Amino acid sequence: MSLTDLTNDWAAFSYGFLDPSAKRELRRAMVKAVAIPGAQVPYASREVPMARGWGTGGLQATLTLINPASVVKVIDQGADDSVNAASIRRFIARVSGAKETWDTSEATIIQSRHRIPEEKLREDQVLVLQVPNPEPLRSVEPDMSRAREMHGDADYGRLWLTLYEQIVRSGRVMQGASYPSLVNGRHVITPSPIPRWDVPKLDMARHLTILSAGREKRLYAVPPFTRVEPLVFDDVPYRVEDHARLVCHRSGVSGFFMNEIPQDGGATLYELSDSNLGIKAIRRAEGEEVEIGETWYQDGEFRP
Repeated sequence: MSLTDLTNDWAAFSYGFLDPSAKRELRRAMVKAVAIPGAQVPYASREVPMARGWGTGGLQATLTLINPASVVKVIDQGADDSVNAASIRRFIARVSGAKETWDTSEATIIQSRHRIPEEKLREDQVLVLQVPNPEPLRSVEPDMSRAREMHGDADYGRLWLTLYEQIVRSGRVMQGASYPSLVNGRHVITPSPIPRWDVPKLDMARHLTILSAGREKRLYAVPPFTRVEPLVFDDVPYRVEDHARLVCHRSGVSGFFMNEIPQDGGATLYELSDSNLGIKAIRRAEGEEVEIGETWYQDGEFRP
């Protein structure tokens, strides 16, 4: 008798890797999160074939929502071809039979780390954001039991104080990624480590956004057509990164969020963070008929 005789052919335990009990729990948590926009909902985060902190929360949410007719896009800080994005996308397609894509307009589920695509999302699309730290009060209240009470009382005075101290010390709000934002006039969330540039894209958006933290075992949601307002003072308006005049050295596109690439000798090149939009722009410039969807920003100005 050999080892081969003692083994069976590999087969998934259930569709989409997660067991039915896990999916049922996650779906219930998502329904509650949609019903109470911005509220953190706990769930029993399962083990998946990747390390905690590398997108396990987003992966579990995607595997719960996926079906054979889905078209999945995975991006890592705007890039579709990074190792993390490509590995997650291939795994999702393998265990679900869903189609893979880089094109934002083709996708029905978009899982992202740190970025929201520049092309506007539709009502039939779901955005899943990976979240390393879902608690906006952690920096001002390390006791999570007390932080839960503060959420219940809508007590966000310490967050306002933190922003005020930044203005006093630096002359402006220094908070970059994960800018605290008020959802539906009630709960303050940390909108994943997306840049300030992306936060306005959540306000009254047509699509559903699920934010899931596998390591922290919590998720929350921004339903379609829901108010998302960054915490700002009346006399200090909210400002996004000043990338309006930056030009992508590959595609020649300007007016969008750029990655800074330092060069030898102190020079700096800029590259469009949304890699697929850059590819589309290059192909269009070469004479191909490429459809580019409506974008959130035009010439660096946000247009709702």
